[in-house]
Amino acid sequence: MKLSTERIILRWVHILLSFPIVGYIYEPVADTSYEAFATKFVYIPIVVLSGLWMWKGQVIRQWFRR
Repeated sequence: MKLSTERIILRWVHILLSFPIVGYIYEPVADTSYEAFATKFVYIPIVVLSGLWMWKGQVIRQWFRR
């Protein structure tokens, strides 16, 4: 996969999975049961990892090539 394609995919994953986080922040507390669990343990880690990969992916790739 080309690096430009990888960046586009990661960018869209990052943007699309950020929407539930915004909903979690602005949603009333009484309505958050399953959504809170999914947001805390699925969406936030994926968004953080995709952001780190977009930010420091080149360094990580060089580290694994050694």
